[in-house]
Amino acid sequence: MYSVDISGASATMPSHGKARMALIALRDDALSSTPEGFTLRLALPWIRSMPLASVHELSLTLDGTAVTQLRVNFGGREVEAAALAEETGWWFLQDRLLLTGPGLLTAGEHSVSVAFRLLVPYLEGPGGAALMIPYVLGRSLTLDAPSPTPTVSRDVA
Repeated sequence: MYSVDISGASATMPSHGKARMALIALRDDALSSTPEGFTLRLALPWIRSMPLASVHELSLTLDGTAVTQLRVNFGGREVEAAALAEETGWWFLQDRLLLTGPGLLTAGEHSVSVAFRLLVPYLEGPGGAALMIPYVLGRSLTLDAPSPTPTVSRDVA
């Protein structure tokens, strides 16, 4: 089960149905350990590829604790999550955004929640400004879980 908030109202639903687009963002193999801490691979929960600069207010909570030193790794470099608004690269549908954080995690299940706002520059939102969609994506993930099926996903380059 996933918890999803894409319109301001939270809901818990099975991994099928009308919210499927948002539900594939955190796949079974998304959480991995590293010598310095962990990585979380996040798929884009939208219908089209988007500029990295469209990702605003990215935050991550693990086991109820906010990750304060959240970084994003792409193209062989790391930036602070807040710096994504200045990036010129793209987040393609088949890619997963690689979030990194310090601190070793224990083996087993972890409660993961990712929140961000996605700016959709080609759609008009309230007041005539570009549409800004809030996402809160959460689920329980097993550290270093294998992928249940082969995937063509890659990390954002």
